Amino acid sequence: MVPHPPIIVPAVGRGEERKIEKTTEAFRRASAFIAEKKPDRVIIISPHATAYADYMHISPGERATGSLAQFGAPEASFSVNYDKAFTEALSAACAQAGLSAGTQGERESRLDHATLVPLYFLSEAMKSSDAKFVRIGLSGLSLQEHYRLGMLIKETAEKAGGTTVIIASGDLSHRLREDGPYGFNPEGPKYDAAIMKAMGSGSFGELFDFTEESCEEAGECGHRSFVIMAGAFDGEKVKSELLSYEGPFGVGYGVCTFTPEGADDSRHFLEQYEEKEASRVKALRRAEDPFVKLARASMDSFIRESKVLPLPEGLPAELTERRAGVFVSLKKDGRLRGCIGTTAPTQPSVAYEIIRNAISASTEDPRFDAVRPEELEKLTCTVDVLGPAEPVASADELDVKRYGVIVSKGNRRGLLLPDLAGVDTPKQQIDIARQKAGIRPEEKVNLERFEVVRHF
Repeated sequence: MVPHPPIIVPAVGRGEERKIEKTTEAFRRASAFIAEKKPDRVIIISPHATAYADYMHISPGERATGSLAQFGAPEASFSVNYDKAFTEALSAACAQAGLSAGTQGERESRLDHATLVPLYFLSEAMKSSDAKFVRIGLSGLSLQEHYRLGMLIKETAEKAGGTTVIIASGDLSHRLREDGPYGFNPEGPKYDAAIMKAMGSGSFGELFDFTEESCEEAGECGHRSFVIMAGAFDGEKVKSELLSYEGPFGVGYGVCTFTPEGADDSRHFLEQYEEKEASRVKALRRAEDPFVKLARASMDSFIRESKVLPLPEGLPAELTERRAGVFVSLKKDGRLRGCIGTTAPTQPSVAYEIIRNAISASTEDPRFDAVRPEELEKLTCTVDVLGPAEPVASADELDVKRYGVIVSKGNRRGLLLPDLAGVDTPKQQIDIARQKAGIRPEEKVNLERFEVVRHF
């Protein structure tokens, strides 16, 4: 586990690298650790390689080159020979397992800086090595999918034989200081402390405890790199060593090494997480109120039987005797899986509104594929019932925790619900609603606010 600050390379840092001497020394120790293994292949997992929302890219081809020219050091250039046979075998294993990963869609063949910085130190330690390389990018898929890729890396490496080293390249929080690249967020130091505790002790199961929201607020870039590497150690006892941590530039840099020490059935962390998550979802389902139960029944009927749910008998009056706009939101593994709603009533009652919007959220959200029958048991659901919208003169009358916002310009309208993770100010709320409506920042808009009752 290593960071990738270009400034650590002297040709880029021009003396500034001396401010992270602990990281430099740890990098050299980690590179010597790798060199001692005399690896046949080195797999570098890079947050800055080709990335997609729904696909993990494995770099194809025979060879790749790159330099730190964009950081003012074109002389810091490196070339690697790819392990084409391994890449093809891993891609085939992913296809067979139904994992969205492989060599399709390469956008940039040149080596990125998250690959080049580790190569700088490896070149010092492995001067005459014949090791070949594999480069893997990250995606917007869940942590579980990244862990599964790591498990397939392990399986492919065992079949290929020889010695394989994995380098999980990734900086930690970018929000450690006000004068850092992205300012300060309290989640930054919290993230770094928690991730170094988990990685320093080899407690890889804790990687699943980090929420998408906390990772985003911390401004990390390497979490999924670490998760892929952890997956390659699934079911293995691991000797871990924390070599260094520091963050003088407002970005966290951590270095650790890991060595497998034989099978350990207590360390099947994905299996444990999925069992825990299944129990959590079952508990939530038992506690669902009538609004959410109705949304879930609507989805079940439409997805399993292709039938629109008829209005059930015995529903509370607040569902059958009132009209309102309704949003239905779905999550899977803690990540959004669909969200569709109406800003004003379009159906005879809230109940019918829920039935219609639950179908839309699960099958018509353009950001996602339709929910599959086998996913239904893994989904959590919330139903937001909107109060009437009222015009406001300015953002001063908004409260992101209490009010949702509607931004409009002519027939363009963008809505954002209240109390969303990562939305902390009215300006953020308005900006996101503008983007959803396709309204440019300089255009004057009308603002409305509304309250919401959220049902779980």
